[in-house]
Formats: sequence, structure tokens, C-alpha cells
Amino acid sequence: MGLRVLGCLFNLPTAVIYGSLSLFVSILHNVFLLYYVDTFVSVYKIDKLSFWIGETVFLIWNSLNDPLFGWLSDRVFLSTQQSGVEISSPEVILKRLKALSRNGPLFAISFLAFWVSWAHPGLQFLLCLCLYDSFLTVVDLNHNALLADLAVSAKDRTSLNFYCSLFSAIGSLSVFMSYAVWNKEDFFSFRIFCVVLALCSVAGFTLATWLLRQRFETEVKWDQESTLKELYIEQPSARLETRITLGEYLKQLSRHHNFLWFVCMNLVQVFHCHFNSNFFPLFLEHLLSDRISLSTGSFLLGISYIAPHLNNLYFLSLCQRCGVYAVVRGLFFLKLALSIIMLLAGPDQVHLLCIFVASNRVFTEGTCKLLNLVVTDLVDEDFVLNRRKQAASALLFGMVALVTKPGQTFAPLIGTWLLCTYTGYDIFQRAPLSNVVSAQPKLMSNAAWEPTLRQGCFYLLVFIPITCALLQLLSWSQFSLHGRRLQTVKSQRQSLTQSRSREIKMI
Repeated sequence: MGLRVLGCLFNLPTAVIYGSLSLFVSILHNVFLLYYVDTFVSVYKIDKLSFWIGETVFLIWNSLNDPLFGWLSDRVFLSTQQSGVEISSPEVILKRLKALSRNGPLFAISFLAFWVSWAHPGLQFLLCLCLYDSFLTVVDLNHNALLADLAVSAKDRTSLNFYCSLFSAIGSLSVFMSYAVWNKEDFFSFRIFCVVLALCSVAGFTLATWLLRQRFETEVKWDQESTLKELYIEQPSARLETRITLGEYLKQLSRHHNFLWFVCMNLVQVFHCHFNSNFFPLFLEHLLSDRISLSTGSFLLGISYIAPHLNNLYFLSLCQRCGVYAVVRGLFFLKLALSIIMLLAGPDQVHLLCIFVASNRVFTEGTCKLLNLVVTDLVDEDFVLNRRKQAASALLFGMVALVTKPGQTFAPLIGTWLLCTYTGYDIFQRAPLSNVVSAQPKLMSNAAWEPTLRQGCFYLLVFIPITCALLQLLSWSQFSLHGRRLQTVKSQRQSLTQSRSREIKMI
């Protein structure tokens, strides 16, 4: 029985095993996004100053660690291609799999540090965020880089991304289960739940990376050895290559116009995605809690995490027919239209509000899932424009994150500031709402406070996506890596990497 199961695992397509890595990230990361702020604010009682200091330091580290880890991983690939000979692709893939097998389990362990109080809330908040994000960054960089390294054609990359979305949707079921055990007053059940999730993630990372490493070590061993022999023995001219410094690489990126327009658009997208994640429970509480049942609230919460991945399966099929550029642009127009309709309808249309709250998150997250395909196209363009000897996939993903990840920290900071400025409501208040009301000016009654808070949440809900959509449409209109230009770039890269055909067939 055990041999039969092992045989079935060995026969799984590479795309399925690659996609399964998304499952072992998403079962933890969705729970983290949903509960880490509430845990430190409501359970550990972190003060406002410590929260802001922690988020500010996290903002800096969160932005710098992506290009740092990407540079450490891919700096050897930045040499200019003088002789037409490149580093073996299987060697690059095995290097990334080794990093995943080592850092995946460490990522799962760092996830557990959030749910047990072991230090002053401010210190624990800072250390946990930085530690968790460091391991998540290494995992994401190498996993995303494999998307560009395993395949060049849009069809093969779409296949890889399809399974990522499928397994991410399965991983989002952890949100449904977490809602059943989440209790601020009794944290024990939730902690046990998190330990079980972490153990599943550790086992999954270990098995999936082992299977992929075995496959590439056995099936492409001869190709790896022959390529290395050609590099170091038969081609002495291969030594004539120019090493590029970090400063020179940054200058190259500054001249990469599609990269610059993409990161402008993606900065807004990352901000909007994390704004929805951080404030979704708040919107449910103050806009819908007294108008829908608890089970309906649970359903909206769960579907908002699962539907983006399922919806992405359809978006990927659209991408094959219409191209990623057209699909992403259509989603921006859809976000803008839905937000304007909701603004005109007002906060009293409960059914429409439920649909909008869920769809806003679904389409925003769905767009995020498609953007990795755009980054892989930018990897191809960078490879061709600068004649790399090997595509610096992880480094380019890291440079994208350098510019866009600040949106992850700006989301809770700007959101809480806007809410406090408009309504006077402070999420850090320890007292119940009725006590907060008594601290307001005498002319403001309880009845006046509640509509103000509700109206403030509604305006946040609709004006943030309207603003984001307008900024993104402006940036995306300047992005030219689509259509004929994209096909030209891919043809040039494929002609420079003929030896990659075996890896593509394995997918």
C-alpha cells in the first residue's frame, strides 16, 4: 500500500507538485492575515505607540528583505552573456528547491510564534512580524522564481499558475475552520488549530520539495553534466563575461520602463489587497453585523478567501484567449464600476452591500494572483534586454517587492488613520463603544456616533477601491509588454535558451 502511494506521488505531473507548494503557504498565511492584528490589539493589548513602531520597522524590513534575498540568490546570474553559453537550468531549479526545502518548515515554525504570548506585546509584535516575513519572503521568492524558470511559454506558465490557484483555494478552507475555533476569551482551541496547520505545512513542504528534487536530479542529470562540461571545459571563451554590480543592475532597472509602470500599478494593488484583508472583519461588524446572521457572516468571510482562487481558474482561461494585459485591465474597470454603483446605492442596501463586500475582495485578490504572470514576462524582457546568461527571476521578483510591499504596511496605517480622522473612532480604545461615546463632546450622542462610524466604514469601503482603480488604470495604460511586443520578447528568449525544452516537456 505504501509503495503504491509512493508510486502515485512520483507519477504526479511537475505542475501539480509545484502548485501544491501554494497549499502549504496559504493554509498558514490566510490565518495570519485575518487574525494577527486582532490578536495583538484585542488579546495581547498592544498599545498604539508600540503598534505603530512595529509596523514602521516592519515596513522597512518588509521592503528591503525581498531585494536582499533576491540579490543573494541570483547575483551570480547577472553576468553579461558574452559567449552565448549559459548556466545549466536544472542547476538553477535544484538550487531553488533546496532553498524551499530548508525555509518552508522554518516559515511554518515562525507562524506559531504569533499565537503564544512570550514577551512584551510591542517587542513580540516586532520580532514575530520580521521573522515570519523573512521566511515567507524566501519561500515566495523561490516559488515565484520557479514559475519563470520551469517554463517560458505563456501556456506552460498558465498551467503552473492554474494549479497554484487550485491549491491556494483548498488552503483557504483553513479560514472556514479558523472561524469555528476563534475566541478572544479562550485562546487554547485556536492555538491547537494553528499547531495542526503548521505541522501539515512542514510535512507538505518536505514531501513536495523532495519529490521535485528527485525528479530533476534523476531525469535531467545527464543534461546538467553535459551543460556544465560545455561551460567549463569546451568553451574557454565562457570566462569572458562581465560581472554586474548592484548599482549597475539598479541602473538597468531604471531604464526598464515596463518594470517601472508595473511596480507603480502593483504598489496600489498590494495596498488594496491588504486593506481588504485587514478591515474585512471591521466592515462586517459595523456595516452588516446587525443585519445578517452569524452564519451569513461566516460564509462571507470564508468565501472571500476561497472565491479569488476559484475565480482565478476562470481568469487564467481568459488569459490564454485574451492575454493577461486585457484581463487585468478589465478587472480594474470592473472594480471601478462596482464601487460607483455601491456608492450611489448607499449603505442601506443590505443584499447589495453583502455582494459588494465579498466581490470587492474576490476581484482584488484575483488580480493579485494574475500579476505573477506579468512579472515572469518582465523576467523574460529583462533577460533579453540585458543579455543575461541566466534569467535573474528571484532578484526581479525581489525588486518588484521592494517597491510594492510598503503597500502591505500602509494599508492598516492609512486605514486606521482615515477612520479615526473621519469618525473619531480608535481601534486601540480599550473601553467599549458606549464608554468611548461618553468621552466625545457633549453634543454628540450615542445615536449620532453610530451612524457616523457606520458611514465612515462605508466611505472607506467604496472610496478606497475607486481611488485605487483610477490610479491603476492610469499606470496600466502605459504598460507596453503585451501583444506583438510580448511575443517578440518570448521568441527571443526561447531562441537563447534552446536547452530548456526538456524542462518544459516535463510540466
